[in-house]
Amino acid sequence: MKPERKLAETNTREGARLGLYEHDGSYAIRLDGQTLMHSAISASELLLGELAVKELTDQSPSCVLIGGLGLGFSLKSVLAKTAPTSVIHVAELIPQVMEWNREFLAAVNGTLVDVPRVTIFIDDVWNVLARSAQGFYDAIVIDIDNGPAAMVQKPNFRLYHEHGIRLMLAALKPGGRAVIWSAAWDDAFANRLSAAGFRIAAIPAKLYPNAKRCGCTLYVADKPLK
Repeated sequence: MKPERKLAETNTREGARLGLYEHDGSYAIRLDGQTLMHSAISASELLLGELAVKELTDQSPSCVLIGGLGLGFSLKSVLAKTAPTSVIHVAELIPQVMEWNREFLAAVNGTLVDVPRVTIFIDDVWNVLARSAQGFYDAIVIDIDNGPAAMVQKPNFRLYHEHGIRLMLAALKPGGRAVIWSAAWDDAFANRLSAAGFRIAAIPAKLYPNAKRCGCTLYVADKPLK
């Protein structure tokens, strides 16, 4: 059996250890030893991006914001499903994650960070949303932390509460869509989305294609045209 290798490690702002690991051609990012994302378990991230831009494939140009780079699977699906003239913004709080994609993850999705129509902001997606013009984005993809039950950075909780949801709503064009990854079904979060004015659907998603059961929930939140 091939040994697991720790390729890189950094500390979060709150002092937790975030590491990149490789084993037999697969890669994982772990927080204090707990796996946050794994290259062999990417089905939900691919679906996340696909759902967000489902209505945009015939539109040109479009602008999409992805909150959280991770291993790049949501970025991969957004690039694949949007027009060549579309613009993709990615907000990644931890600069080492982008560096790891370039240095270690070319065989996964690392080369995508240098696609000309992709811009990476080393910033909190909260700040990117707050400074964006009203109605700027056609679609928003949020895969931050562990969803509404944030565990990596405590400030991430605010993104999933009333003010953060209002930022998403304001940043979207009328008729735009936000899709949010959540590790678990969260009725309170769904209610907050609805109360803000989104039309929502909660879609159970598998973590990998042959999984017997769904392991997370994707919240599809559509902004009304009026």
